[in-house]
Amino acid sequence: MRGAVIHAPGDIRFETLDDAKILKRTDAVIRTAVTCVCGSDLWPYRGAEPTEQAHPMGHEYVGFVEEVGSEVTSVRPGQFVVGSFATSDNTCANCRNGFQSNCLNREFMSTCQAEYVRIPNAEGTLVATDDIPDEALWPGLLAVSDVMGTGWWAAEAAEVRPGSTAVVVGDGAVGLCAVIAAKEMGAERIIAMSRHASRQKLALEFGATDIVTERGDEGIARIKEMTGGIGADSVLECVGTAQAMRQALHSARPGGSVGFVGVPHEVAVDGQELFFSHVGLRGGPAPVRRYLPDLIDRVLTRRIEPGKVFDLTLPLEQVAEGYQAMDERRAIKTLLKP
Repeated sequence: MRGAVIHAPGDIRFETLDDAKILKRTDAVIRTAVTCVCGSDLWPYRGAEPTEQAHPMGHEYVGFVEEVGSEVTSVRPGQFVVGSFATSDNTCANCRNGFQSNCLNREFMSTCQAEYVRIPNAEGTLVATDDIPDEALWPGLLAVSDVMGTGWWAAEAAEVRPGSTAVVVGDGAVGLCAVIAAKEMGAERIIAMSRHASRQKLALEFGATDIVTERGDEGIARIKEMTGGIGADSVLECVGTAQAMRQALHSARPGGSVGFVGVPHEVAVDGQELFFSHVGLRGGPAPVRRYLPDLIDRVLTRRIEPGKVFDLTLPLEQVAEGYQAMDERRAIKTLLKP
């Protein structure tokens, strides 16, 4: 089979790989319907995470079941399935508590920009649709496997409530999906922080009520100005940089909450400052599996359309161009078709 391999920063190649196959009785193999490039894939692409040796890339996927291990009974060959970037048995104590992304048997997906993918913990990870969905819905279902689920977790971790004011820090795919989530959870005012016209437009389409273009201290001051000098009830941090975290923490009101889902890079939180702020802070890898049935239904019924975050579609063999387009901000998110 063929798939994407990173060799060094800026060096993505489409190469022949070993075929995906069943290694454990709990595995499944799927044929990829569509996959994509994630904003977090840009960390190693930009050299912010080391690439010590060449390895496959990708953690978002939907597809058709090709084969299952002997202990997998929840899905069968031929079914269309959606999974999470973090696999889970869905039975351990952490899974039962709703944190499948911290499953005691967790494995993170890392080979999904390929024609076929091995799925560990398939029984607890994959969710099959009743029928094969219309192909027009595949991008939305793909978004559910990570960015929509992660945006949903950001809103939940930030305790978005009906009638509340929410601020979304970050205008990538996760941030835009976080706008959807805040809208679905009933936020009355949703302030999207973005400097890019195309992303601002999509944020407004998804439910944002206001756009703030300022960043850093100026962005914090603007949020305070818009909220009577107090700050927002909920802030959804969807970037992972030190500046984004500081902006999020300082934009929340005393008693408000910050949900942080951007993978942290050089982020440090001052404990004394947090203590006196009365701001709640929660985040981590999104427990996407918890949300899959609900989010799949919202996509299939067209209640939400997170697939709109894909503004560039390429054949899988052009995956390197997909990375470059996102790195240069010519694309929000690249959809790849095998």
